[in-house]
Amino acid sequence: MDYGTMVCESFAYAKDAVIGKWKQWLLLIVATILLCLPLLGYTVKVLRGERPAPGVSGWGTLFIDGIKYLVISLIYAIPALIILFVTIGSGVIAAAVSNPAASMNILGGVLFGLLIFIVVAFICSLYGTIGLIRFARTGSMGEGFNFTAIRETIGKIGWGAYVIALIIMGIIQVIIGLIFSSITSVIMPVGLLIELVFLAPVTLFEARYLSLLYDAAGTA
Repeated sequence: MDYGTMVCESFAYAKDAVIGKWKQWLLLIVATILLCLPLLGYTVKVLRGERPAPGVSGWGTLFIDGIKYLVISLIYAIPALIILFVTIGSGVIAAAVSNPAASMNILGGVLFGLLIFIVVAFICSLYGTIGLIRFARTGSMGEGFNFTAIRETIGKIGWGAYVIALIIMGIIQVIIGLIFSSITSVIMPVGLLIELVFLAPVTLFEARYLSLLYDAAGTA
């Protein structure tokens, strides 16, 4: 799998979607302002494999698809969130307990809980990513939880190649996040405005990258 080509093609896709197309970029900014729901709906179009980037239209459909996308994402996040909440609760108890020995035991449990949270969150993201793309490609929310088909798709991509591709995406996301955070910390109002303006192109880049990753399995 040529990860470099995937990154470059995804960047070109996002660039072509907004550069020189200021009306479309403005509409994407509006989609971001509206609680990001239309932007998520637009992401579904990108995950569907539409090329070049589709126009921003059909706002009702964008809202509905955005809500469906959000619901699927939240369902996949539930196992990790439960572990996180339990871990945070244990941390609060540890802070309230005056017995040092008991506090240390609880603190150890908290650290273990955080480790479990990271592992579970990663596993959920492995399945959730392909699940969201299956939803986009089929139009069925149920297909987003077709775990047999999801495993088959990942198997065709190759588990190792798939994990590496997601790690690369994660590194890119961290770098972009650090850039935004640095700008915002220096000049807060301007930084927030820059984030608002560039969130949509970044989202398009990520969605196109994942769409290409899915296509590597040769699955419709």
